[in-house]
Amino acid sequence: MNKVEKKKSNVISDEETLKRIDTLGKEILDEISKEKNPHIDIPVRGLSNVLYNADKKKIELGNKVAKRYLFNVAHARSFMQTLLVAAFAKELISEKAHTTLRDLFYALKHTIAGTKENTINEQNESDSAIVDLEVALDVIRENLHLAANPKGRVVGNVKIRDSGDMINWSKLGSGGWAIPSIVEQIEFVDVDAEYVIVAEKDAVFLRLHEDRFWKKHKCILLTTQGQAARGTRRLIQRFSEELNLPVYILTDADPYGWYIYSTMKYGSMALAHVSDRLGCPRAHFLGVSMTDIDKYDLRAQTIKAKDVDLRRGKELLKYGWFKNKLWQHEINLFLEKKYKAEIQALTSKRLRFISEVYLPEKIKAGNFLP
Repeated sequence: MNKVEKKKSNVISDEETLKRIDTLGKEILDEISKEKNPHIDIPVRGLSNVLYNADKKKIELGNKVAKRYLFNVAHARSFMQTLLVAAFAKELISEKAHTTLRDLFYALKHTIAGTKENTINEQNESDSAIVDLEVALDVIRENLHLAANPKGRVVGNVKIRDSGDMINWSKLGSGGWAIPSIVEQIEFVDVDAEYVIVAEKDAVFLRLHEDRFWKKHKCILLTTQGQAARGTRRLIQRFSEELNLPVYILTDADPYGWYIYSTMKYGSMALAHVSDRLGCPRAHFLGVSMTDIDKYDLRAQTIKAKDVDLRRGKELLKYGWFKNKLWQHEINLFLEKKYKAEIQALTSKRLRFISEVYLPEKIKAGNFLP
């Protein structure tokens, strides 16, 4: 095992998050003491303020900022909800406790004394207030000790320290390590890996794990189990930035698989405000590609594309992060052929084809898309 070098990380400490919450509170109190209308600056999250930064290879928010005032009929309710979330998050962090988005909703939902008005009626209101606080403080909700449903598993010759416990990812049987929603507290202790394989499909993870691909080829093997959860995306980014490991992503050969890849690499429009902490701009698309279908004689295992698939493919062509010549070729080939392929189509060659031929061959040749 190799001791992990301490590299620059964008992990924000609890102390820093508390400092930012306190600063926000002090600024509001200062405005009140000066008899001003207290406000919060919140970067605009609408599509009009979402940009693709080609240099950084990230989808990010632009410079538009909205001011939310307490003494404004249109703003007062959301202003209150944002501060309620901030106060609750401060309590969580101070007590070193974590909770879920649903728990927060119930913790903050009550009727305001002397009125028939509730602080929060539906969870979508508290969820929106959480995002407002994220962008106002430039943190992610995990820094606020707020967790969503976890999803994803990982295995490899890696030892981590998680909340004081030492965990060896190579000694956890067939299931691997379940990736939690919050991975900020994880410390990499020993890592013996040369790259990371990220599989969209759990079935591919199972095949590669059972074949001990990660052990034979000195890599970390991870499955997102579909669209990657935030905790999984954050962990992938930490592999890339803190451990300096190449990241290769495997999805189906269709517009939805390619979009799943792009959200891990560039971020997403819905979460443009956290792309700096969730995106992995150095990731590469390893497959399955449209050109793989001919190269590996998978035509008989393809699936006819539906109209919704074709429409989605045409949308991808317009995205700035798919303007690369190689990606334009792949997508246009899909629109021309009107068929798609799942990763599992490789099993038609033979059971262990993906682990013994496909992946080693492509990685050795550097045959991946940017």
